[in-house]
Amino acid sequence: MHAPAASTEAILAPSVRSGGLRDRLRTATAAAHTSLDTTFSSFDLQTRRGYRRFLKASAAALLPVEAALADAGIAAILSDWRQRVRSGAIVADLAALGGVARPLPPLRRPTPAGALGALYVLEGSRLGARHLLKRVVASTDPAMAAATCYLRHGTGLPLWPRLLAVLDAAALTPSETDNAIGDALHVFALFAEGAHRS
Repeated sequence: MHAPAASTEAILAPSVRSGGLRDRLRTATAAAHTSLDTTFSSFDLQTRRGYRRFLKASAAALLPVEAALADAGIAAILSDWRQRVRSGAIVADLAALGGVARPLPPLRRPTPAGALGALYVLEGSRLGARHLLKRVVASTDPAMAAATCYLRHGTGLPLWPRLLAVLDAAALTPSETDNAIGDALHVFALFAEGAHRS
């Protein structure tokens, strides 16, 4: 992630623009998203070993990214940031299954634009969690079904629509947009690295 530059106030604008940050992020990260989905599909989420590996891989990236976002003052951009934090949930799930989180090295504090890119990836992973949860709870292992705080996190809250509203209202310069895309791609790469390490 990149060093801080622009102020939070310069990132947010009152109007929604078509072809804005959300569209740019979706287009620019499509290949990375597909690749990561393929990588994570190799985890057998109906066995304790496979599910524990999935949680370890996810935690390796999630923990340092959430810490970097908090350090960058993401709560000033998203007032519901505390509702979004999943680090405690994934650590608890791992502990319940006899696993330990081993986060990747700490990240540099992102710029406000970079934080939006990182958030796009984190919150997108929450959408995929709904599908993964179905596979986990279909297991015959009751311990697995009980260790789903991470996958269930945020259920019933409009977290994705709220983030999209922020992305659609973001007024970024071309360099700030590049920064957001760069940090989004970096977060995808971190999740891929976590998967390979696990």
